[in-house]
Amino acid sequence: MQALTVAVGVVCTLVAVGGCARLERFQGWSLLARPLRTPELPADRRVALEADLRSAQAALAASPRDEDAAIWVGRRLAYLGRYRDAIDAFSSALATHPRSYRLLRHRGHRWITLREFDRAVADLTHAASLAVGRPDEIEPNGAPNPANVPRSTTQSNIYYHLGLAEYLRGRYAEARLAYLEGLRFARVNDDMLVATTYWLYLAERRLGRDAEAAEHLATITPNMEILENSAYHRLLLLFKGDLTPEAVARTDDAGGIGDATIGYGVGVYWLLRGDPQRAEQAWRGVVDGPSWPAFGFIAAEAELARRTTRAR
Repeated sequence: MQALTVAVGVVCTLVAVGGCARLERFQGWSLLARPLRTPELPADRRVALEADLRSAQAALAASPRDEDAAIWVGRRLAYLGRYRDAIDAFSSALATHPRSYRLLRHRGHRWITLREFDRAVADLTHAASLAVGRPDEIEPNGAPNPANVPRSTTQSNIYYHLGLAEYLRGRYAEARLAYLEGLRFARVNDDMLVATTYWLYLAERRLGRDAEAAEHLATITPNMEILENSAYHRLLLLFKGDLTPEAVARTDDAGGIGDATIGYGVGVYWLLRGDPQRAEQAWRGVVDGPSWPAFGFIAAEAELARRTTRAR
């Protein structure tokens, strides 16, 4: 199910409380036909992010053909929740850098945020083809982890997001292939390894490839060096039987992305154990929360949307 496309006039009607001046608050439609609006940010956080955006825009204005500068404008817009504007920024830069797999990787990510999975797959597939034979590089952090140590790489991110877009479309075989390819790059550190292994494990299980899934799970241990992806790590330990759902759900990220990630994963845990009612309960808890840009939130939407379609 793809996000719905709406004419500008309709969008203005949807945000009529503030008129078209508030147009940027509307980002699109969820897979459950709910409007997606720019998330609210704490005032001090918004001020800081807007200052970062102005700096990025100034750098691009000073060097209009600088690919890195263009990428940062798009990333800074996205951190403010202005996902449509971010996509426009990446698209504009691609006119100047049509073979930039890095720009395609970032635009593909934001197509996923807006539930435009077909477009995401197109961009990320193209990015993967352009990146063949190119050296992998650590991506600088836009939202640093507590240790301020960048963990993801361009190539691992291309395949991570490509696999995710396919998984969200319910195309588990294609997702599996993308994640298997991504494992070549994800072994750069434990954070990328658990992120890739998590979605690969889910794809394998949804395909009934339980033996292969168990082999991937065997590479996950409790003492891995995790700086960013603790939710994925704990969920994999849940699937291994090292943690309980209750232990996994204990998180300091209350109401945030971690809740959506954990909620979706626990739902799949119950689904794989033959309890679809409990799975759906977990997913509904996720979509009733605030973190609609989170991948776990989008995945929960996709599961519920498919169930709604089958029930008709």
